[in-house]
Amino acid sequence: MEISPPQIGRALVVIVDDRVSHGERADTTGPLVRELLEEARFVVDAVVVVPGETVAIRNALNTAVIGGVDLVITVGGTGVSPRDVTADATAGVLDRPIPGIAEAIRASGLAAGAVDAGLSRGLVGVSGSTLVVNLAPSRAAVRDGMATLTPLVSHVIAELSGLGSV
Repeated sequence: MEISPPQIGRALVVIVDDRVSHGERADTTGPLVRELLEEARFVVDAVVVVPGETVAIRNALNTAVIGGVDLVITVGGTGVSPRDVTADATAGVLDRPIPGIAEAIRASGLAAGAVDAGLSRGLVGVSGSTLVVNLAPSRAAVRDGMATLTPLVSHVIAELSGLGSV
């Protein structure tokens, strides 16, 4: 009998993309984030797609926090165009920002050649007892961002649960 390692926690993925939300394009990053989270021992509750609108993004984040997930990963809407409002929406729901993780994701992404990750306005922080992370939308930015984030997540979730580091 094989015993699987314990789960770290529950996660939700929020894809912020106008074209995907309107059915004009298929979502290619949601399945990738789900796969990477499952490899990191998370149970992924869902992958949700919303348009690049502050209210829609904020509603998705608040629903995740109220639903008690441990981690929310948003993908998209982190750039500088007028429709890139994910960081602005996220700022409105965070209780405590964690700028060091956001900076590490940007630096690592830029070093790996994911320009959108390096130029991202994405935030990382805590809302209630949920860790919220904004990632840039390219597959390279997602892969690199998750590689940077994964070693830190279990520590943050343990701290939020009051159990200390794991």
